[in-house]
Amino acid sequence: MTTFDDRERGFESKFALDQEQEFKAIARRNKLLGLWAAEKMGLSPETADQYAGAVVRADFEQPGEEDVYRKIAQDLEGAGLTVSEGEIRRKMDELSSVAREQIRNGE
Repeated sequence: MTTFDDRERGFESKFALDQEQEFKAIARRNKLLGLWAAEKMGLSPETADQYAGAVVRADFEQPGEEDVYRKIAQDLEGAGLTVSEGEIRRKMDELSSVAREQIRNGE
């Protein structure tokens, strides 16, 4: 085995780890977003956890984050709340940073 093969294997391992961490961070972000929306809707802690799980599952409907945005926006509107697209998207960005930091720190 050559040094080149070792380096290639190392890069592949790092790429796989990075992808796994990003997947976990997105799932964590979606859970945090669900908890944020649940709080806005006044859901009980138990119901909030269930709702956050539903938000995480919503992300598997189609590639990208539009399915998550759409679920949150529709649910907030259904609860009679007026929350702008900008506010939801800012919260998604904010919680993405929080989630990535939590994953990096092993939380």
